[in-house]
Amino acid sequence: MKLAIVGYGKMGQMIERFAPEHGFTIHARINNAGELQHADGADVAVDFTNANAVSSNVETLAAMKIPLVVGTTGWLAEMEQVRATVKRHQSGLVWSANFSIGVNIFARLVEESARLMAARDEYGAWAWEIHHAAKKDSPSGTLLKLVNAMGKAGYTYPINQASSRVGYVPGTHEIGFDSAADTITLRHTARSREGFATGALKAAQWIIGKKGFHEFTEVIFT
Repeated sequence: MKLAIVGYGKMGQMIERFAPEHGFTIHARINNAGELQHADGADVAVDFTNANAVSSNVETLAAMKIPLVVGTTGWLAEMEQVRATVKRHQSGLVWSANFSIGVNIFARLVEESARLMAARDEYGAWAWEIHHAAKKDSPSGTLLKLVNAMGKAGYTYPINQASSRVGYVPGTHEIGFDSAADTITLRHTARSREGFATGALKAAQWIIGKKGFHEFTEVIFT
């Protein structure tokens, strides 16, 4: 399988490192929109660029009939536009705010905890995350996903949200509930970017030959 890497930064290089283990050869390494034509002939592409580039990258790659895995965050406001682009070109796309399998399992645990806490007004809730200083979006897409999952589970009380950006932290997300009697804390800590790269490559394997807009949860839970 031929893989195009769109965005050859730290994540792109990590994906290249693990690509052979997932049956991929590197077809192209692309650093800017002007090089997207080099993806022609790839079986699938993986995008870890920046929020401002996602919509145009999807438009170009979908028109080339190249399915895409998007790990870039910070572009939720353009989600419906991207969905429409994928549908119009009858292409395929997998998106996630976080491609770590552990984080997605963690999100399920958070959702269930929120469901159990939905009627417990004696508890206050918080959501906090910390990432490396170079991460641009704040709060992280993963934290927004977790808070959204809590709302879908029926949790209607305020959730105090906070973010930290410092050093080289790969990513830690924490959800907590506090009462006068006790505190419950749920936390996921990433040790490196390896989990993100592995998940993105699993998604790339899965989307080949498929059409439509998909989330990573469909890859790992169905």
